[in-house]
Amino acid sequence: MNDATAAERQWTFLTNHARVLVQIARDPGIRVRDIATRCLLTERAVQRIITDLEQAGYLSHERRGRTNHYSVLAGKQLRHPADAGPTVAELLATLLRTPGDGQHHPAPAVPEPAGPRSPDQVDGQQGDGLSQGRPTGADRLDGAVSGAQ
Repeated sequence: MNDATAAERQWTFLTNHARVLVQIARDPGIRVRDIATRCLLTERAVQRIITDLEQAGYLSHERRGRTNHYSVLAGKQLRHPADAGPTVAELLATLLRTPGDGQHHPAPAVPEPAGPRSPDQVDGQQGDGLSQGRPTGADRLDGAVSGAQ
């Protein structure tokens, strides 16, 4: 492989599916537009990812007025055989923790063209929303997620 080809190749540690799931865990009422902006994806790509996550049983949603409210199924095992063991809740607890203080911090505010909703608002909840150990399949994360000790 030549140097030009190697320099052009880019990769990241997280998939777009993981990035979308993290945004939904931070704010279960988040709009597709805001997820797309934060994840640097198109709205259409985010919609496909949400569909994938719902079909695989990692996410569900309910309609509340004109918006969707998402729930992450916390007890679901990670998908890849090499990742067997941890649950979605444990992954999210790690990804949403700030290394210095171990606390959950919402995503930075994203400027919006219009609308009264603050994109980093987390339904007024504090705390972790995760239980110690392995949650059951019935456990759901409704946005307030932080590190499990």
